[in-house]
Amino acid sequence: EDPSSSSPTQNSVAPELPGFYYDPEKNRYFRLLPGHNNHNPLTKDSIQHKAMECQRLRLLEEEEKQNQKTTRAGLNSSVLLQKRQLGLLSSTSYCRLVHELKVNCMQRRKIEIHSPDSSVAGTNNFKIIVADVACERIFTVNDVEHGGCKYGIINLSGLGKESLTVEMYDNLYFTNRKVNSVCWASLTHPDSHFFLTHSSKLCLMGIAETPGCASLLPASLFSSTNPGDRPGMLCSFKISTAWSCAWCLNPQADNCFSTGLTRRVLVTNVVTGHRQTFGTSSDVLAQQFATQTPVLYNGCRSGEIFSIDVRQRNRKGQSWKAIRLFHGSAVTSIHLMEAEHYLMAADMAGKIKLWDLRTAKCVKQYQGHHNEYALLPLHVNEEEGLLIAVGQDCYTRIWSLQDAHLLRTIPSPHPSSKDAIPSVVFSSRLGGSRGVPGLLMAVKQDLYHFSYN
Repeated sequence: EDPSSSSPTQNSVAPELPGFYYDPEKNRYFRLLPGHNNHNPLTKDSIQHKAMECQRLRLLEEEEKQNQKTTRAGLNSSVLLQKRQLGLLSSTSYCRLVHELKVNCMQRRKIEIHSPDSSVAGTNNFKIIVADVACERIFTVNDVEHGGCKYGIINLSGLGKESLTVEMYDNLYFTNRKVNSVCWASLTHPDSHFFLTHSSKLCLMGIAETPGCASLLPASLFSSTNPGDRPGMLCSFKISTAWSCAWCLNPQADNCFSTGLTRRVLVTNVVTGHRQTFGTSSDVLAQQFATQTPVLYNGCRSGEIFSIDVRQRNRKGQSWKAIRLFHGSAVTSIHLMEAEHYLMAADMAGKIKLWDLRTAKCVKQYQGHHNEYALLPLHVNEEEGLLIAVGQDCYTRIWSLQDAHLLRTIPSPHPSSKDAIPSVVFSSRLGGSRGVPGLLMAVKQDLYHFSYN
């Protein structure tokens, strides 16, 4: 460490000097050492990581002391009720502000995970959690220690107010492929199956390369009954590297699913096996079907978002593209709003935009999201008027859907790292119609509940 010859005063803003960094605590400059030396105690990345960790610990301490402040001045339950009684607030505005107050009052509690196999629970890191429509069950993808992934289902029926316990059931096998995308599917009844896409990955022994595939698994595969009575995998389609998947619930394209591949979209009927291929100029990283019409929305690495009516036959060129929207960076997640007039999209520049599909214009932007390269999902709850997204910096951020105001930033309980980005689920009825409201956060091997009441 070599201090520079110049040192700013306490009250001045320290200018950046090439090859040096300024320590505000010691009020002096220190020389930055080359980052390629593993024994260097002082590099730009290590300084930035240390600062982020100090900020995370400070925010966690504030949350434990319940010192988090509302983002709007004068927002408290008594003032809101008084304004509502005096007629100064409409019922819509009152409900929206009450939800904001609930968001700021959420407290973290750890959930105890039970499993029929005691050696399974809490032994692998959570990678993805996805809730079914009723939020009664959560499908989980966990990293396996020596590579690959395994699947499980968490039953939320035990998520009561007295005790926070859940039951987790694993399947009988795991895959040596990386799971890129998961969605619930409906065959025999709503949320009876789930659909996964796998990318190409080396086998566990590293001998041969396996192709990507799309798998359809029955949810009944995960149960507490006799393992010998459980059904196996329903079907598996070999494909090239798959980035995304979506299931169609519109009756005009019944039993159809889509996979977003490298430079093409593949729509397949799971019963007949009939396939439609739509060529694209970029990798398709995000997909979602509309429910009112058999239209598929796609987000690409090029930043383009386009829709496809799957009733039409394959066409050459791009004349089959209906709606076309453009982001400045790769689109990582899309969410079609309930009325299907608006589409929410996030990209790798950290931009979250709300698009009006009727005018093909961006009507709102949600600031504060952090992303540079990861495929991170969006979570929209229109009933409570909330948008939730986890950033690459491992912070969970919650916005107001109506005015794009950032309501709360939740730090991760674990130190930030690439393999510790939380996966979240938010619902007003976790565990079913009589379930508890709140935010579920899976990070590393732990599951947390943020009570929303």
